[in-house]
Amino acid sequence: MARKTTTTEEGPKRPLIIVESPAKTKTLKNFLHDEYDIVASMGHVRDLPKNKFGVDVDNDFEPDYETIPERAETVKALRKAVKSHGEIFLALDPDREGEAIAWHIKEALGLVNPKRIQFNAITKAAVQEALDHPKLIDDNRVNAQQARRVLDRIVGYKLSPLLWKKVRRNLSAGRVQSVAVRLVCDREREIQAHIPEEYWIIRAELTPLREIAPFIATLQARDGKKFQPSSKAEADQVLADLQAGAYAVDKIAKKQRTEKAPAPFITSTLQQEAARRFSFSVKRTMTIAQRLYEGMEIPGEGEVGLITYMRTDSTRISPEAAAEAREYVASHHGMQYLPESAPVHKSRKGAQDAHEAIRPTSVMRHPDELTSALDRDEIRLYRLIWQRFLASQMAAAIFDVVTVDILCDKKYMLRASSEKPVFAGYRVLYAEATDEANGNGETVLGMLPDLNEGDALK
Repeated sequence: MARKTTTTEEGPKRPLIIVESPAKTKTLKNFLHDEYDIVASMGHVRDLPKNKFGVDVDNDFEPDYETIPERAETVKALRKAVKSHGEIFLALDPDREGEAIAWHIKEALGLVNPKRIQFNAITKAAVQEALDHPKLIDDNRVNAQQARRVLDRIVGYKLSPLLWKKVRRNLSAGRVQSVAVRLVCDREREIQAHIPEEYWIIRAELTPLREIAPFIATLQARDGKKFQPSSKAEADQVLADLQAGAYAVDKIAKKQRTEKAPAPFITSTLQQEAARRFSFSVKRTMTIAQRLYEGMEIPGEGEVGLITYMRTDSTRISPEAAAEAREYVASHHGMQYLPESAPVHKSRKGAQDAHEAIRPTSVMRHPDELTSALDRDEIRLYRLIWQRFLASQMAAAIFDVVTVDILCDKKYMLRASSEKPVFAGYRVLYAEATDEANGNGETVLGMLPDLNEGDALK
């Protein structure tokens, strides 16, 4: 990487990169060595004042920003730094908040057209690409963040004190909280208006006359119509009929089921899966992900960003990442675990699609190789992201499904199903956690006994 300097009457001046956090500063220094000076803004440096409204609603909602008191010394140090340096690069996070921080730094320091750089992953290649193609601050993204902040203030400034008086101190009302309360209230009204309907699930343990292993079947229909008892009295009557009845296999259906690989993580799915598997709170998940993104000390590599940006709603990945994943799968699992072409997972409707999905910066960094560098929570989250990304590029899993319909006295129909893996596909590496087990009683682990249509059961 060629050193960039600005020559003045006082001599050459080194370029300066301003980032958000000291952790990111340390990682970038590992890539850039002594060619750039790097300092941290410690996040936001300006905001609306705490002790007054701060928005002129009669003048196009003009905000009145001031330096955050806790950042006064930081701003002073930044002003001193920019005077002694040449080119100024603003390398804040690649989202609206990061864009706004870059703009506030520009305004607070009186910078003229500083260079804005962004990277979705803190790797040498990504940083090099960003430095080679700097841009200007995106005013549209800054204005989007300002609109959100001003709306927070308009909604919350006078409403929050009311909550303090009526509910509890330090509660906050704003664009998010107010809408969330409305959603909770609407949902509660739906719950209160709900009229519960009683139903009973009835299962039978059945065994072929050949005395092989029993299996479970669930009542599905009566007299050819879908049916569940709606009271205990009705359930007791059905139980009496079933206990006295004669059972026989009516139909056997066999088919194959294909299960496509899940998409790589976005912010919400990462939070959900981490909660299901590890009982992580959202804050805990995002704090760990932030550390993995900003960089960890890896033996032999120095400070390295291990995952791409963790605030994203897009399942898109770069062609280079897909190619690397396919290379890894082919060499470690075999070509049969690769689909003909790299899968394309569609993002949900309305997604901003500003960043890639959450993925490892390199799948070649196997989680087992990082256990000495990461703590327990970090390695668990990294392994989850690593496995999910690789799995997202793998072939579908294939199952043989057998469904058996059983008649009792030609009046009641019960059903049992089973699945047998034929080809593990992506599941050789990853299987999604579930909130709860399937409780319908239809699917059993393993295979059903070897049955034929007409077989009697007891």
